[in-house]
This record gives sequence, structure tokens and C-alpha cells, in this order.
Amino acid sequence: MPFSSVFLSEIVKQYNLEVVYDSGDIESRRICVADVTRPGLQLAGYYDHFGPDRIQVIGNMEHAYLDNLSSDERAKSVSALFEKNIPALIVTRDHKVHKEILDAARKYQTPVLRTSQATSDFSSELVKYLKMELAPRVSMHGVLVEVNGEGILILGESGVGKSETALEIVKRGHRLIADDQIEIRKVSETTLLGRAPDVIKHLIEIRGIGILDVKELYGVSAVKPQENIDFVINLELWDEKKTYDRLGLNEETTDILGIKVPSVTIPVGPGRNLAIIVEAAAINYRVKKMGYNAAQDLVSRVFPGKSLDG
Repeated sequence: MPFSSVFLSEIVKQYNLEVVYDSGDIESRRICVADVTRPGLQLAGYYDHFGPDRIQVIGNMEHAYLDNLSSDERAKSVSALFEKNIPALIVTRDHKVHKEILDAARKYQTPVLRTSQATSDFSSELVKYLKMELAPRVSMHGVLVEVNGEGILILGESGVGKSETALEIVKRGHRLIADDQIEIRKVSETTLLGRAPDVIKHLIEIRGIGILDVKELYGVSAVKPQENIDFVINLELWDEKKTYDRLGLNEETTDILGIKVPSVTIPVGPGRNLAIIVEAAAINYRVKKMGYNAAQDLVSRVFPGKSLDG
């Protein structure tokens, strides 16, 4: 489900913004849109298709335009912007904040903030941050690890061995992102990003031992704060009555927030080294992305001229 808003105070803290005018509600004021606007056209009087729910950012061009106006013209220009009930105005490059802006901010009780950053850099960083914080998200039970640069989400019923597999994967030189609960965000139409809730970050639960802090046991190189979800491995207890894919001919996917992620189902049985199998599955997925399919190669050897779908 979408995360509906982020508090303006969190943006102030994230970017160390100077509060030029405090409307008194920065702690409770919510930002609900992941885009920002540079209101050059609006300051000139054009408001068609204007999004009043976006943060407004004033940079060099907007500041120069306001400088060229008389005081009365400037007051009329900025008042028209503030009366649209914008959530906040941010001035970049440490530009002077015009008196008319402060007057309008007081009249309409709108926060005015300032940063020393360049306008384009700040705007792009802020949009990226807002898209992340406002992205649709879901919490899933599983384990997320990074294996050779690929984000591998391991799913399965409780007790199937997900955490033990993740611990062995970490011992083999790969990295843990999250164990037990994973916050998954849809940051674009093709990208899912997973991370651990803050309260369980770097922790892993092993039955019979308890809670382990992977960062403390294996060092900072054994953990990672977040990772894209590239591939899903579904672990399930071996079912003698079920027929499992032996060649890798079937192309499975797992739907997460409307994105179909490539996946496989791996049966769990006595004597199977799941860490090695997961590692091999991750490498095989990466090889497939690079254009080589071992199953296709086998079919071509046995039946020259045929393909997997032929």
C-alpha cells in the first residue's frame, strides 16, 4: 500500500535546511507528492496545470526574475503563489529571501526554508528522496540477501530454513539486508527496493541460538542497508507427490506490488546445502541476464535447431 506522506520536518533534517520562516506546524505539516516545482511561470502569472500540493523551489532564474520586479509587482507575484496553499517554499544557493516573500509567508502561514545547494542538484535529490519515502510498499516475511550483486529474496514457510540459509550465505562472503520482516518499496514501474525495519536491522534469528547481530559477528562488509529485489527463491519442504522442474525450462515469476519478479521454487530436503543452491541459482540468474541459458544450450545440443519455446 502507498505511504501517504512524509513530515516536512523530516525533509528539513535530511537536508539540514535553514528555517527562514517557521509557520509553527513544520513538525506536523505533511508532504504527499513526490515532485517539486520551480515556479518561474507561476511567478509570471501563469497557473494553468499548476500543482499546488508540490514543494516550490526558487533558484537563480526565479530569484533574478523577482529582483527585476518593483516591490509592488514582487508582492503581487509571490502573494499569488502563496495563496494557492503551497506546502513550503525552499530557496536555494543561500539567496536572500525577499521581504515580500516573508510577508506572504506570514499571511498564508507557509514555511520558508533555505539551502546552500545548487538548485538542480537539490531538486533532483529531493525528488529521489520523496519518491523513496512515498513509494507504495508492502511488508513480507522472508530473507533478503545480496549474492554477487544480485538482490535475492528468499521466501518460504516458517521453519523451512530461510535464516539458516542466509547465515551460511553471509559466511560465504555475501551480504544480509533483512531477516524475518522486509520492507519492500516500489520505487519505479520496474524496480523494487527492500530493506529491514530499523528495529531489526542487521539482526538474524537462528532457532536454538537466538538473535545474532550479523554486523557485530562478521563485520560491516557482511551487511547492507538496502538492495533491489532482482530474483525470488521460494523454499518449500520436499513433496514426494510433486513434480519439480529438473532442467529449468519453466519461467516462473512472483508478483510483488504489481511487478513480476523472476523466481524459482527449490524443494528443501535432508542433505541439501541450501546456501550453495541459492548461490548457484543467483549466479545462474545473472548468467541468463547476460544472454546464456544452460537449458537452452542443452536443448540445442540434443535437438539441433530447436529452442525452449519451440
